[in-house]
Amino acid sequence: MSAMRLLRCLAAALVLVAAGGAAHSASRIKDIADIEGVRDNQLIGYGLVVGLQGTGDSLNNAPFTRQSLQAMLERLGVNVRGVNLRTDNVAAVMVTANLPPFTTQGTRIDVSVSALGDADSLQGGTLLVTPLLGADGEVYAIAQGPVAIGGFSAEGDAAKITRGVPTSGRIANGAVVEREIDFRLASLSTVRLALRNPDFTTARRVALAINELIGQPVAIPADLATVRLTVPKQFDGNVVDLLTDIEQLFVEPDMPAKVVIDEQSGIIVMGQGVRVSTVAVAQGNLTVMISETPQVSQPNPATLGATVIVPRTQLEVEDDKGKKVALMRSGVTLKEVVDGLNALGIGPRDLIAILQAIKASGALQAEIEVM
Repeated sequence: MSAMRLLRCLAAALVLVAAGGAAHSASRIKDIADIEGVRDNQLIGYGLVVGLQGTGDSLNNAPFTRQSLQAMLERLGVNVRGVNLRTDNVAAVMVTANLPPFTTQGTRIDVSVSALGDADSLQGGTLLVTPLLGADGEVYAIAQGPVAIGGFSAEGDAAKITRGVPTSGRIANGAVVEREIDFRLASLSTVRLALRNPDFTTARRVALAINELIGQPVAIPADLATVRLTVPKQFDGNVVDLLTDIEQLFVEPDMPAKVVIDEQSGIIVMGQGVRVSTVAVAQGNLTVMISETPQVSQPNPATLGATVIVPRTQLEVEDDKGKKVALMRSGVTLKEVVDGLNALGIGPRDLIAILQAIKASGALQAEIEVM
């Protein structure tokens, strides 16, 4: 790094410290933003796994496996038309992979293999040559190799045991990249940074930090999710150096007040910006329990009376007298909200209903997102 660039980095750091940004709450731009065009691409393919020990697809139940096996054998010069295939050592699978950015031809990438039919296990199987296609329908990689699974399945005449998922596995370095994705980063005159958590304040802080580093207004927040950067003349043809310097800048991300609720699992996550206006919270139930215990009444033999059933009803009322009303003052913090509700002995399920009720009353100054 040149002396001029080092001085600019030190100046930018001093500006951030002078602005009062807490070091423990600041994050690198590298960790909160992505560079447009620098991304993975998903690949997918359909293939056959052979060499299974009787745990493959039932060809009668998986016609696609039968057709694929016949087509493969015919390409290899073996005519099996009209032959009743009965093998259970073959399984049809879907093969997926992620193609990292700037991957060159000949590079190897990992692939995932998942059974498509009714195979019991892929243990010991080998994936045959499988083209992997991108969203545009072009072949970008070729996969082949032995499948490694993370589970197993064993069975006898009267018992069966399964651990993990034996119908899916991975092939480390199982695909060879055959086509590169053309993206000329060095020739860009404008670079866009995409925030992973869109926010107007964070976008503005990122732009200010970049401008302090460069010493001129080259970055502007285009919207709440994008910061547009014009490559300075001193970095023409050398965008990598520019991005390297920018990625190391520290910015304090801002975040809206939000409460995230997962009603299925009872999980509640509240951000530090959550505030509550003055509100009283009570939690209690009035429970009425009715039990019937009818009694049989036998008459005196001398009276010649009839046997009758006499009803017996028992009532119990439980009104949760031990529960209290909690008063939360205006502007209380997240810790005070949690402490106050926990003081009532409230569990996660009841807490969800209470937070939604507080929001409906207008006292919760935060957004509630239900997953």
